[in-house]
Amino acid sequence: MKKYVEIFTDGACSGNPGPGGWGVILRFGRVEKELSGGEINTTNNRMELTAAIMGLSALNQPCKVRLVTDSKYLADSITKGWAESWRKNNWRKADKKPALNPDLWERLLDLFDYHEVTIDWVKGHAGHPENERCDKLAVEFYKRLQED
Repeated sequence: MKKYVEIFTDGACSGNPGPGGWGVILRFGRVEKELSGGEINTTNNRMELTAAIMGLSALNQPCKVRLVTDSKYLADSITKGWAESWRKNNWRKADKKPALNPDLWERLLDLFDYHEVTIDWVKGHAGHPENERCDKLAVEFYKRLQED
């Protein structure tokens, strides 16, 4: 029986591209763990994908996961099958243009193959407690990058 884990994620960027951060809350029962990180020159979408990757990568065994994100880019690309299609078409979209962020999508899709993941989209900056906390973690991280 796989363990059930909730993962809440958010990415943030100051400028797009610019310094960015990501935040994650992992929840297993009553136990929570927070993770954060970032990059000096990135995009908001890359931080959203990285948050999901880092959250799923933190799990040391296959789990049943509820992934909560405010990123329509992430949620729609997975739930509507776009990312899988891009991978099957050598990272080309339906219009034959290159898909963005294939390096991150490849990692994320591999993690989705490893774990049993469902995605829930929530509206960002709308009072969802875990989403607000993840946003705070992401913003705090990229602000530290700006200070260095």
